[in-house]
Amino acid sequence: MLGCELPVGTCPDMCPAAERAQRERERRLHRLEVVPGCRQDPPRADPQRAVKEYSRPAAGKPRPPPSQLRPPSVLLATVRYLAGEVAESADAARAEVASFVADRLRAVRLDLALQGAGDAEAAVVLEAALATLLAVVARLGPDAARGPADPVLLQAQVQEGFGSLRRCYARGAGPHPRQPAFQGLFLLYNLGSVEALREVLQLPAALRTCPPLRKALAVDAAFREGNASRLFRLLQTLPYLASCAVQCHVGHARREALARLARAFSTPKGQTLPLGFMVNLLALDGLREARDLCQAHGLPLDGEERVVFLRGRYVEEGLPPAGTCKVLVESKLRGRTLEEVVMAEEEDEGADRPGSPA
Repeated sequence: MLGCELPVGTCPDMCPAAERAQRERERRLHRLEVVPGCRQDPPRADPQRAVKEYSRPAAGKPRPPPSQLRPPSVLLATVRYLAGEVAESADAARAEVASFVADRLRAVRLDLALQGAGDAEAAVVLEAALATLLAVVARLGPDAARGPADPVLLQAQVQEGFGSLRRCYARGAGPHPRQPAFQGLFLLYNLGSVEALREVLQLPAALRTCPPLRKALAVDAAFREGNASRLFRLLQTLPYLASCAVQCHVGHARREALARLARAFSTPKGQTLPLGFMVNLLALDGLREARDLCQAHGLPLDGEERVVFLRGRYVEEGLPPAGTCKVLVESKLRGRTLEEVVMAEEEDEGADRPGSPA
């Protein structure tokens, strides 16, 4: 259907009143949506905190009326709330936050798809939603798999977010000032993917030559070549969102680099290397993380500050250690809130904008 044939949402709230009442009756409110301190049974929904949940469209089911759809301005305000309030919540575990935010952002994308929003305003909503999702997923700790957040589902949601946004870009209506940055995020999130690289290389030259995409292409090249020194130097220069996007590949890149070191330095009697060298080469968060990485791969230590590369000792079992990524990710916020980054990170990099949005 053409965009002009679709209705425009009129719901003024983050969650339609009818849904709030229904979920209240059915006890389906998330604890982040109830009135703070409420002791009522069933718990009462807070109109300022309740956010429309995702509901899969059923075959043959009529489209929701405009009163149940949030217009782009309300959707953007909803994403801002999720980034500024929910994602920064100290009252919930990060895995719980990620699961809640991912579901509510999926509902945002669905509301947008069911109405006739312009491509320019739709892109702004989709960019903010994707940026928020990347950030909350990157904040998950190594124990997240045992919590309410399903890593596979979250990965699928991130890819769905990229798909929605890139289709919006492909329709050609603009301008989209943040497109270079988000096309770069797409490549970084899919680092090493031949298909992702092919799609990026098919973008117009004016877009590919923008700094965010040039840097993303350089990171991808270093990753493919196994050039750990160049790769981790580049990773340290990435802005916060780009660091969130590439974080899922850091553990594998470190493992590959450590394997190369083991092949190069291992001897029958053992050859030592300062752990400080490992910290600098792999952008680790300190000597403790370097020790943990080496021991996880069977490499013995000589005291507290040196690793011994002994032939036959290097092993790879299971997934590589997740690490904390404070140097590569968390430090990039530099005092800004997640809401500020999500809504306007490109303002920090004015030179990254293309001369033409095409």
